[in-house]
Amino acid sequence: MRTFADFLRDAAKYGTLGAAALHWQAKQDGFSEDEHIARMRSRLQVMRDSAKAGLSPNLRSVSGMVGGQAALMNAPEQLGRFGLLGKAGAYALSIAEYNACMGKIVAAPTAGSCGILPGALLAAQEQDGFSDDELIMALFAAAGVGRIIALQATVSGAEGGCQAECGAAAAMAASALVQLYGGTPEMASHACAFALMNMLGLVCDPVQGLVEVPCVYRNVGGVSQALSAAQMALSGIASPIPSDEMILAMKQVGDMLPACLRETGEGGCAACRSVCGK
Repeated sequence: MRTFADFLRDAAKYGTLGAAALHWQAKQDGFSEDEHIARMRSRLQVMRDSAKAGLSPNLRSVSGMVGGQAALMNAPEQLGRFGLLGKAGAYALSIAEYNACMGKIVAAPTAGSCGILPGALLAAQEQDGFSDDELIMALFAAAGVGRIIALQATVSGAEGGCQAECGAAAAMAASALVQLYGGTPEMASHACAFALMNMLGLVCDPVQGLVEVPCVYRNVGGVSQALSAAQMALSGIASPIPSDEMILAMKQVGDMLPACLRETGEGGCAACRSVCGK
């Protein structure tokens, strides 16, 4: 399973992207599907724990640049204004801040983009009552999408810019959301393409070389892109560009990015006078 076309073929056989990914994984390493489900359940718990811990108003990173800000987004008046998006953004930020404060997170697919996928799924569960079992299968769908992006392109900011980290995470979350809300595998593929399309070209420019600014805020932006992409796909809008082509386009753009915009801390936000000390 190296392409989205392969993934869709398997999903047609097993019913969903999540079921196809679970079957593929069990076949590859010899562990049973039940064992893999148990492992994913433990990862879901880590995601939930990090989302909760990251909401502490007293949280601060060693640098002092981030921490305690997710608590502001999680205030009742803020959540009331923005609904699912508000809750997803608060969770995405809380997990990203918790990572910056050396908390235990699940890289999904990377530490720098760790808040996007769980932020989307945990917020959807809280709002619409999905079970843990449904979230676990959505996580398998996301894992399959992440594997395909990693094989055809990259999920490394140093190699392909933040489009490869937060962009890939948004694509994973968008596809997972489509499955969670009952969309078809084809709709999930369109959601993946939309997410990548809308985050194409995003650079990797960590201030002071830390996974803090702008990284934690891009998790909030990434989860909003995931929700938008899923909404378009679930509405019946088809991406004019297939997912596999969008993945290759992301790789080509990443290859074109200069070194100063690929995690070296030399350009973009990292070069702004107010934060770089120049």
